[in-house]
Amino acid sequence: MYHIFFMKILIVQPTHFKKPYSRKLYKSKARALIPLTLPYLAALIPEGNDISLVDEQIEEIDFEQNYDCVLITTTILTSFRAYEIADTFRQKGVPVVIGGPHCTFYSDEVLDHADAVVIGEGETQVPVVIEDIASGRLRQKVYKANSLHDLKGLPFPRYDLLSPKVFPRFPTYSVQTTRGCPYRCEFCAERYHLGEKYRLRPVDEVIEEIKRIGCKQIFFADSTFAGNRSRTMELMEKLIPLKIRWSTLWNTFRCLDKEFMELAKRSGLLHVNMGVESIKKDTLRTMNKKTTPADRLEEVVKILRGLGISFSFNLIFGWDTDRLEDFDTTLEFLIRNKVHVAFFNVFSPHKGTKIYDRYLEAGRLIDPHNMGRWPGIIAEIYPKNYSPKELEENVLRLYREFYSWPSMLKRLPLPLSKAAIASWYMNIQERRLYKGNTHRANFDGI
Repeated sequence: MYHIFFMKILIVQPTHFKKPYSRKLYKSKARALIPLTLPYLAALIPEGNDISLVDEQIEEIDFEQNYDCVLITTTILTSFRAYEIADTFRQKGVPVVIGGPHCTFYSDEVLDHADAVVIGEGETQVPVVIEDIASGRLRQKVYKANSLHDLKGLPFPRYDLLSPKVFPRFPTYSVQTTRGCPYRCEFCAERYHLGEKYRLRPVDEVIEEIKRIGCKQIFFADSTFAGNRSRTMELMEKLIPLKIRWSTLWNTFRCLDKEFMELAKRSGLLHVNMGVESIKKDTLRTMNKKTTPADRLEEVVKILRGLGISFSFNLIFGWDTDRLEDFDTTLEFLIRNKVHVAFFNVFSPHKGTKIYDRYLEAGRLIDPHNMGRWPGIIAEIYPKNYSPKELEENVLRLYREFYSWPSMLKRLPLPLSKAAIASWYMNIQERRLYKGNTHRANFDGI
């Protein structure tokens, strides 16, 4: 049983810097998705505390306010800014605790800027941190849960604490239904952050959260929404009466399941993002990407287009099997098959993975300390079959050509349905991003 304390607590989600080695902060008027992390962290804090939330991408931090403690959630992209914020508050004598996915493999670095770090999931640790601060001292430098949460009885996010500035005109809320991933792609660090086990939240609790939110636009913020077919089918059946429009991420092979896809459509699927990674069989094989059927990708596209579902491909370039001609081959495939949206990424090994260790040992990491710290199309490895500069230039070229008006007019359906409008909107947004070389495809803003 935790005691109730009355403290003034600030929770910050930092922004990142606009360009490499710049001190200018990236700002926007609103987010496409309502932030989930901030209100969820607030829900973990015991009742009776005065909680303020700041999404720094939208809002300003008031460093003159008197807080009893500051909690900061950070990814590697926002880590440098997180350290600045933490240093500023600590100079004022305010205890600072930093958590988030960045802390899993960078805890020693984080502790140079924080009084304590939370590694992994916060359900059990955040209340302990708050109680320790209220009692007068943090009892640990590193707070880490002994076991993974079973996802039963998760608290509902405190959206009431978010500033009105954060909400876009047409809001979409994020809801989490699973954690982890049942697959083992060679390049992915997901299981190191979230554990080896793929965990499922009770379906009825997911439905109850959607009802409480009361919004018809939902994004299911899972690493892979459909990792368990029967459970996903159960959830989609219960979504039908809610009459919502929803988007999510899942693996490409699910689209070949007719019964699954027809139910997804009936339940309100608006857009699905898929980690295709490559159209090449040998690349997919060496990635251990067993969920992308390279020889059936055209069929996948036809199914999605036939159902009127908006969709996007995630693609990675720079793998050892890639060659320069693959950029043009991939672009030709995407345009010929009228793929709605594509995100072009440079391959960058994640710290903590075996492939990172191999690249580091081989001297193939250009700047290990700064990997992932800056936005934009940045080559962070020495590719096998072309130069880092050629990798950057060709990925940027793919963005320019794929999101050119002739390409968009050829690929996209007439904007006569919500799904088609969603695809057009995403294409126009990508056109804006690549022009400033600020694109780094991820969902860190959630």
